[in-house]
Amino acid sequence: MAKKITRIVLTGGPAAGKTTLISRILKEFKQDEGWKVITIPETATELISGFGIKPFGNCVSMLEFQYFVIADQIHKEKLALKAANMVPEENVLVIYDRALLDDKAYISDDEFREVLGSFGKTEEEVMAGYDVVLHLVSCAKGAEFAYNYGNEARYEPLEVAREKDDLALRAWSKHPNLKVIDNSVDFEDKIARGLRAVYEAIGQPMPEEVWHKYLIELPDVDALVRNYHAAGIDMMQTYLSQTSPNIVRRIRQQKNGNEYLYFYTEKHYTGDGQWETEKPISSKEYIQYLMEGDVSLHAVHKIKYRFSYNDRRFEIDVYPFSKERAIMRAALPASDGAVDAPTEIHILREVTNDPAYRNTQLARNQKL
Repeated sequence: MAKKITRIVLTGGPAAGKTTLISRILKEFKQDEGWKVITIPETATELISGFGIKPFGNCVSMLEFQYFVIADQIHKEKLALKAANMVPEENVLVIYDRALLDDKAYISDDEFREVLGSFGKTEEEVMAGYDVVLHLVSCAKGAEFAYNYGNEARYEPLEVAREKDDLALRAWSKHPNLKVIDNSVDFEDKIARGLRAVYEAIGQPMPEEVWHKYLIELPDVDALVRNYHAAGIDMMQTYLSQTSPNIVRRIRQQKNGNEYLYFYTEKHYTGDGQWETEKPISSKEYIQYLMEGDVSLHAVHKIKYRFSYNDRRFEIDVYPFSKERAIMRAALPASDGAVDAPTEIHILREVTNDPAYRNTQLARNQKL
């Protein structure tokens, strides 16, 4: 099988959902299912927050800043493609959190051509290096109630955020595979539309499934590994102290083989419903967030086993505090909620909508 590398740019104005979509992509395209996802973080944010190089505050001019950004971006993109060709997985997604054409939104067209030319590149050559561009429209345009200043390296009022969104869309308008994902639906559906666009980019249909949750007897994990090649992922989830009565914050450490991944999640509750945002974080950020842990709640440790059976996806969460029971999630067709589980699994009852089996409750009482 020939290696297939798909290069997808996520662009758009501030607070558009790019970081949450990246997190969903990492969850959806799993390494144990033959995928490798390589993400390239936003370069401007790294330079501002990590190096203190800023196009404001009498540091450098915007034009000088774009020389830094473009030089770093070219280097990172070159390394990402080299890594994509070296990893053993045959299916590779390279996800760019903004890319070279985004810099065009901050300087004039002539200045942009000048900067690119100094690195021996043209706009046409750069654009050809990306297979698909997904423009996620800022929440500042049509979903103002959800707009926030989540990126601490930047601060954009609503009016500026709208302008940046328009400029980003203009910068990528000539790309032949540009898709715009607006705010005509709620946030969860917006992220689902983005995920569907990723599936379209790789030429596969997106699974139309609904996840159901079940309380089960503790299974023979060794049998699941032996019979269904179940892959175990070690997870530690910690709830953080509340900074707002309408937001639940948590962090997660996830071990995949020898690799550790870290995530920061916020669940927002408003009169218009609820939505969840999630972003990958560094190990240093994870340790810093641990200092904000909610002392009234336990950290939830579990081993999540993923496998397929009769073309359906299953996940079983095994908790150290429960010696008799576990939680199973099954991805079932939206039109048919009947579960067909392996004979090794004994279902006690469905608990999909039972608040006693939500993560927050398990963090409170450590009991199944």
